[in-house]
Amino acid sequence: MCYVHGSVNTYYFVNMNKLIGASLEQALESKLKELLGSIPWLHILEIKRTGSTSDKGFDIEATLPLPQGKAVLAIECKSELRPSAFRALAESKAALTRGHRPFVPVLALPSVSPRLGDLCVQQGWSWYDLAGNCHIDVANAIYLERRGNEPLNSPPRPTANLSTPEAGRVIRALLATENAGMRWTQRSMEAHFGKLRIPIPEPSLGLVNKVVRYLRDEAFIEALPDGGFHLRDPFKLLTAWRDAYRFDRHERRHYFTFLQGRKLQDALADLDLDAGGFAAYAAFSAADYQAAHVRQPKTWLYVSDEYVKHFEDLIEAKRVESGENLILLIPDDAGVFYLADAGNLGDRRMARTNPVQTYVDLSHCGGRGEEAAEAILEQTLKPKWSQYRQL
Repeated sequence: MCYVHGSVNTYYFVNMNKLIGASLEQALESKLKELLGSIPWLHILEIKRTGSTSDKGFDIEATLPLPQGKAVLAIECKSELRPSAFRALAESKAALTRGHRPFVPVLALPSVSPRLGDLCVQQGWSWYDLAGNCHIDVANAIYLERRGNEPLNSPPRPTANLSTPEAGRVIRALLATENAGMRWTQRSMEAHFGKLRIPIPEPSLGLVNKVVRYLRDEAFIEALPDGGFHLRDPFKLLTAWRDAYRFDRHERRHYFTFLQGRKLQDALADLDLDAGGFAAYAAFSAADYQAAHVRQPKTWLYVSDEYVKHFEDLIEAKRVESGENLILLIPDDAGVFYLADAGNLGDRRMARTNPVQTYVDLSHCGGRGEEAAEAILEQTLKPKWSQYRQL
């Protein structure tokens, strides 16, 4: 089996406005020959553009001689395809390749976004683009993957800045396992935050509209027949938000306190009551209660700015430059307290950040945070999401 990884430094300059119909297919056929030509032992038996007469319904077919017979790359050429449209395309082609094991469906575009590439792989498709990025997988024979080439100019697409506090509120609501399976509308999303036990500032309807359009375009959410929408791909949305998330926007302070064990726990529970939900265990300390993970000795907290002085008095905490045993995060947005995990009734402890918030914070806080974040994902988030949707 041949494995080829890495990126290539060649650039394929074309006039995107002219790449339609036969000229697009010709450019994509040439790029395919270039990619397959990088495999020394592979001799292409035949590449042909099938046109509308093909009974397989694909635009190009490449027949590859392999040690154990042959395979056919069945290539669908598109000038543009949004992630939200890929599922329908894959379903429309499924019957054409079902039972034809030598056939490998391949999506070819001038430019393939990382999200669209992920969707292809999830559905068992290969893909490539004119920049030379590709994922071509022929079982037990070829695995060709190249990424990192600058994409060719492509038509503008809807965008949304997932790192803003307002976008974060929408994403938290979608990802929280308490809301799994929920049907949303844009107006219900806007009104949702004001109805919480601990109200969180609601994003504007315009912002909700912009974020929802982007998430639908990227196939993270799915439109419903009645006009609403629901979450479709929680793990990939969480990953996208994690990568955009700005943990450095929260002010971090280091403290030392002599309070330990039960005394510290009780004092923090009192702080929680006084702060009215705007204080919570964070990061590693939240994960202590939410998943078996890598333990560490420091206590991590979120405390809203207006309660910091009360925290210092109640916990008898002193700011230090080193030797801290307590790390205080002053959030730049109250959204970090969204659906905080209060634990069991009668559990006299400060609330914990919601597991979704815990996950993204751990992913950015250093140390063994990524390992602890993975524990939250596997032990807490995925099991609850999977009750409503196959991941």
